[in-house]
Amino acid sequence: MAAAPKAVPRTVPPVRPRLEAWLWIFMRVSGVLLIPLAFGHLAIMHIINNVHDINACFVYQRWNVLFWWRVYDALLLFLAYVHGLNGLRYVIDDYVHSAGWKRALKGIAFVGGAAVIAIGAVALIGGVRVTALPAGCP
Repeated sequence: MAAAPKAVPRTVPPVRPRLEAWLWIFMRVSGVLLIPLAFGHLAIMHIINNVHDINACFVYQRWNVLFWWRVYDALLLFLAYVHGLNGLRYVIDDYVHSAGWKRALKGIAFVGGAAVIAIGAVALIGGVRVTALPAGCP
């Protein structure tokens, strides 16, 4: 009588599932946070203020009155962009079947996303130069 073959335990890398769970949670939390941030942005920029009045002077006054506005804009930038990049990562995982193409596309998305967030952070930290303001701006 032949012996039954031994079952080899399946090995699963421990880091990847934990990362996927955290990214899944991030998508839900950032989606919930983005709803009031995005609607607040639309209300401030398009309903309360006329879009034709928004210029460098408007941004200068808004950002220099309260530091909170820069935090608000930074949070909106970071959450929206990382939420979108994480969604793009899900799309790449679903529709790109070659491991090499997956790695390349995710790398391009990561580098591009990091560049856009860095440029946005520099703009938020640097603010509006006083010398660039139009005439008549207080």
